[in-house]
Amino acid sequence: MNSSPRSTAAVLLLVAALTSCSTGPDSGASPADNAPAAATTNARSALAALPVKTRAQKNGYDRTAKFGTAWSDDTTAPGAKNSCDTRNDVLRRDLTAATFKDSSKCVVATGTLTDPYTATTIRFERGPRSSEVQIDHVVALSASWTSGAAQLPQAQREALANDPLNLLAVSGAANQQKSDSDASSWLPANTGFRCAYVARQIAVKAKYNLWVTPDERDAMTRVLSTCPAQPLPTDASSGVVLPT
Repeated sequence: MNSSPRSTAAVLLLVAALTSCSTGPDSGASPADNAPAAATTNARSALAALPVKTRAQKNGYDRTAKFGTAWSDDTTAPGAKNSCDTRNDVLRRDLTAATFKDSSKCVVATGTLTDPYTATTIRFERGPRSSEVQIDHVVALSASWTSGAAQLPQAQREALANDPLNLLAVSGAANQQKSDSDASSWLPANTGFRCAYVARQIAVKAKYNLWVTPDERDAMTRVLSTCPAQPLPTDASSGVVLPT
């Protein structure tokens, strides 16, 4: 028996509805499958995907107790578990013409830093003036604590504290000036590095499920408006350089 035009239309509508349902939230697709591809490569897209919340209380923050012993070899970055401490890993990565204290090439003795925060050149020499070059947590640990890290498992907090993605060798004076500020209250004096700096903060926050405050988001948005195609740094691009 032939179907009427009306019944045929009803069947088509039913098929369309079922097809739509099959691609919805219950289809078995993972969150990663549904995430926009640009969020993994573009800083502005990744910023838009971050949660926005007010800063949490600092209650309970303790650098050693909550983030582990400073500069351990405990990191999830590819190739970074190499029996060298994280501070020397970052010095070896970021200094040029580095020399080493011994044949293990774990302890950096001298080198030259082109400081990303001030665009100055600093000669590093281990000893009384070592602090002229310091290792900065790009997302300060106390700032991470008040933007979600307090809720992370201990192992993830220790990974955050030693992750090369979140670490840069920089001017000691600039690092002290920054302290635990976020992008809403401190940006590098070197304006040419601000896009990369903010992008790195966003990458760290995305990796560790941290949020931004409204003021922090607005400051980051202003910086990225000058470089809309700024890419996110990755673990691969931020990894340590292994001793050879």
